Amino acid sequence: MAPITQNPPQTPKLKAQSKNLDFYYGDFKALKSINMPIYENKVTALIGPSGCGKSTYLRCFNRMHDLYPGHRYGGSIELLPDQIDLLHPSVDPIEVRMRLSMVFQKPNPFPKSIFENVAYGLRVRGEKSKTYLEDKVEAALKGAAIWNEVKDRLDEVAVNLSGGQQQRLCIARSLATDPEIILFDEPTSALDPIATGAIEELIAEIKNKVTILIVTHNMQQAARCSDYTAYMYLGELMEFGETEEIFFKPKRKETEDYITGRFG
Repeated sequence: MAPITQNPPQTPKLKAQSKNLDFYYGDFKALKSINMPIYENKVTALIGPSGCGKSTYLRCFNRMHDLYPGHRYGGSIELLPDQIDLLHPSVDPIEVRMRLSMVFQKPNPFPKSIFENVAYGLRVRGEKSKTYLEDKVEAALKGAAIWNEVKDRLDEVAVNLSGGQQQRLCIARSLATDPEIILFDEPTSALDPIATGAIEELIAEIKNKVTILIVTHNMQQAARCSDYTAYMYLGELMEFGETEEIFFKPKRKETEDYITGRFG
């Protein structure tokens, strides 16, 4: 009987990667030469103690730091397959934010109707066709698993929704512009356990369409939701790997100490 040959596991396709990424708040160096792959249609979780640089790293991807004076980048973030350096001065940050959406800690619906919240990014792009907007809004709300709850209330003000619904609305708003990557900055920290579970299920569903980078303080959430995990400490990437490996067989003692609660 012929021996059974096992194919080696394939490395997934790269969607983006940071290369020697530095970031400065004035003179303070908040990120130190971070090299990290972001794999396509996978969830990558960023974990580490408060102030370690997780959110700073996340916000480099959609150039959020450009909004404040005195901040500067070093190195690059390459978006594939186009090989665009997202940090290059010639790249328009507005265009970057169309391709990389962001969902924040606290739900931040605009003071507009539910429909207009989701259509906003499309209108900014210059879309005027009523039918096209209606189709895209419906698809985004279905994608964010909130359509059945709001389909008869599209003209209502979005702030009337519950906290969990508002966060799903913000995810729908992100999905509407067909982004390549969605950045989640602790998306469930302001939500109750049931709403948190709904968002986690949603992340598992939408990763088939979009690449996800998520910052979380919740170890269990990182273990449940992500395919890859990066442990950061004091602006450095300490360890990166498949989530199962990082949680059960970390290579570095610092990672193990953080995950087991002995530190951080």
